[in-house]
Amino acid sequence: MKILIPVKRVIDANVKVRVKSDGSGVDLANVKMSMNPFDEIAVEEAVRIKERGEATEVVAVSIGSAKSQDTLRTALAMGADRAILVKTDQAVIEPLAVAKLLKRVIENEKPDLVIMGKQAIDDDSNQTGQMLAGLLGWPQGTFASKVELNGAKVKVVREVDGGLETVQLAKPAVVTTDLRLNEPRYASLPNIMKAKKKPINETTPEALGVDIAPRLKLIAVAEPKAREAGIKVDSVAMLVDKLKNEAGVL
Repeated sequence: MKILIPVKRVIDANVKVRVKSDGSGVDLANVKMSMNPFDEIAVEEAVRIKERGEATEVVAVSIGSAKSQDTLRTALAMGADRAILVKTDQAVIEPLAVAKLLKRVIENEKPDLVIMGKQAIDDDSNQTGQMLAGLLGWPQGTFASKVELNGAKVKVVREVDGGLETVQLAKPAVVTTDLRLNEPRYASLPNIMKAKKKPINETTPEALGVDIAPRLKLIAVAEPKAREAGIKVDSVAMLVDKLKNEAGVL
């Protein structure tokens, strides 16, 4: 069985995001970049499946500039067997375009299972996995907190508003990962060195026949309003008065 994992290069989760002074976007100058945390969980799950002998190959895919090779090397160091880079210098690639590109790659690779992060922390769209499943006509298990393989079936325990829901999917299928699925491993130094020798094949959106021109226009980006300091009140009556007359919630 072959597993395909899309991974994305984003601003490191521990870095404070800065908005450009003109409000045109996020400042990426001299900012540490790393793999999207939800994608790390997807890579870890795929590698664990392979280690259990339930998969024979794990393929990582990324879409972006040549710098995305660093993200792919991280996936390879974690245990992926090979990688594919869909190379483009376009700064913003919308979820629908990503789904279309992944569909083309999947048609070429013919994986039995696609495991991907439920969302990327830069735009938080939470759309690509669902769009990809729709374009492929494959069943999907989103927000997975547990994945079990059973022959031609995949059982996914997924997190929903009311608790947990268990679905059974027929392969091939798309699964998107939630935070509680696993704890990603750190790549060891020997594996990092080995990853440098693993192959990364390159292609382009043009070669895949996909138009990635933006359909949306970004109007402005702004930081959230600073939270005002809290106050202490001397009595319940004063609290009720402030909630009623100042906050307007009563």
